[in-house]
Amino acid sequence: MSPKTPAERQRLSAAERRGLVVAAATRAFARGGYAGTSTDTIAKEAGVSQPYVVRIFGTKLDLFLEVLEGACEQIRQTFQSVIDEAPFDPESEEDWERLGSAYTDLIHDRDVLMVMMHGFAAGDVEQVASRCRVAFGRIYETVATTGCTPERAREFIAHGMLINVMLSMRAHEHIGEDGEDGEGNALTVLTECAFGDTLPALTAGSR
Repeated sequence: MSPKTPAERQRLSAAERRGLVVAAATRAFARGGYAGTSTDTIAKEAGVSQPYVVRIFGTKLDLFLEVLEGACEQIRQTFQSVIDEAPFDPESEEDWERLGSAYTDLIHDRDVLMVMMHGFAAGDVEQVASRCRVAFGRIYETVATTGCTPERAREFIAHGMLINVMLSMRAHEHIGEDGEDGEGNALTVLTECAFGDTLPALTAGSR
């Protein structure tokens, strides 16, 4: 989506203008992370002035926390919607596949997952670490409402984190490439296992 023109921005409500900046900040933080993204970069992404960004959100940290919480909440709500749409049997592999498929659908919005990863990477900033802990706890609590054991919830969330890591290194864009030893890339096997049936659509979208 291209930035709004000044005339278009004037016609937006305050909430819409705020949403415009949050969306731009999400894209910018997904690319550069917390430390590597300035409010000036975000302003240019949104097509507004840097003082305007500061006036709405205050500090870069405040804006990053809002973006991070929004990304984590989108993931939590994705799980919640699957759990709510039909009875969930924690012993049913089909139901776990439904939940997993909903998560892998988020892969196509790479920015959401990358913002969460950058949040984890910025854990030396206590406010960021605290927000991550709360958000991750909420995600776990949502998965646990399926009635599963803590171990099954751990396995499900761990698989999601593996997907995040492989997505961040763009492993799906390098399927079949030779490894350093010339014997073929062992990571291809792991990538195919991690992404499963969603891999063909994902690799097609990256071309």
